[in-house]
Amino acid sequence: MKINTILVDDEPKALASLEHKIKRFCKEIKVVKTFQNPQNAISYLKNNEVDLVFLDVAMPEMNGFEMLQQLDRIAFEIIFATGFDEYAIEAIQHCAIGYLVKPIDNDELIDTVGKALDNIEEKNAKYRNQQLLDNFRITRFQDRKVIIPTQEGLEFLELNHIIRCEGVDGYTKIFIKDRKPILSSQNIGHFVKLFEGKDFFQVHKSHMVNLNYISKYLKEGYVIVGTQQIPVSRYRRNEFLDQIKG
Repeated sequence: MKINTILVDDEPKALASLEHKIKRFCKEIKVVKTFQNPQNAISYLKNNEVDLVFLDVAMPEMNGFEMLQQLDRIAFEIIFATGFDEYAIEAIQHCAIGYLVKPIDNDELIDTVGKALDNIEEKNAKYRNQQLLDNFRITRFQDRKVIIPTQEGLEFLELNHIIRCEGVDGYTKIFIKDRKPILSSQNIGHFVKLFEGKDFFQVHKSHMVNLNYISKYLKEGYVIVGTQQIPVSRYRRNEFLDQIKG
């Protein structure tokens, strides 16, 4: 079965290049339309069903996020194409939505399309896309929600409610304020990368903590988070102490 797809990018060369790469490397994808004008893409999407949309983030008339906000229903999968835009990538990553950084690498295209096809089969695009739009409206990182894949499905968690993460046999146990922990199918490295540079710090190869929940640091090399004593690796201690001292 072919995946009906549209491409939206205001740059004709970028649009032609992406279409060529898709036809060459992604045989499951059928490009049914391409658009340089996002308003035309909106009109098409309001009257036609598609499975996948490749969407440029930075367009002069309206950006990709603003285009999505014009739609009443977003049940299709999205792959964003963007130059390096830290804020846009951050908003996208937190919702487990695919993105490609221009110029688009062939292997990254193949990998991202493969993940998009898996998501299409799981039929959960509507929830992730709505969360993306909600996140993009929020300016404070700590107030955003993150989508956590678990064995049961997807969990939508407020970042400031996440107390700590613990790596367990390739999975991650996530401890949450005022509720039981959950187990994510992603390894702890995924969350370290996702939360890097914010209020979270990886104190140990298997432990990352929200600095706002630390009540005490012990000279022996441990932090107290809630009722738990978490080890701080020797080679991370100086960086950690610098971080908490501000």
